[in-house]
Amino acid sequence: MSTIHVDVVSAEREVFAGEANFVVLPGESGELGIMPGHTPLITRIKAGAVRIEMADGTEEFVFIAGGILEVQPKRVTVLADTATRGEDLDEARALEAKARAEELLNSNNDELDFAHAQSELAVAMAELAAIAKFRKMR
Repeated sequence: MSTIHVDVVSAEREVFAGEANFVVLPGESGELGIMPGHTPLITRIKAGAVRIEMADGTEEFVFIAGGILEVQPKRVTVLADTATRGEDLDEARALEAKARAEELLNSNNDELDFAHAQSELAVAMAELAAIAKFRKMR
């Protein structure tokens, strides 16, 4: 079986680089599955889990908080706003972020940036869902 090279990077660091059989990640309009030879594509991606089936059959799991996906027939590049390997996800931190965002949304603060608070809540909820998926995989 042929493979495709996958790079997952954020502004801070490279999170993953390697050969894979396929990649599944959250596109704006739904889940995207990418295999070797895929048609070239550039699209925005939303917060959620990236699942990478490695060439040896094992799986790697990365949480991203949105970004851009570029697909070429032999290469997938995920340029993520932030990216965290599955084993590095922190459920307590994600729960705190969710609580902070909900508190902001429920406050009567006139200076509230509603869109920012909603975005923070969406990312925290996606991270918690990714943590649940990661636990099922392990």
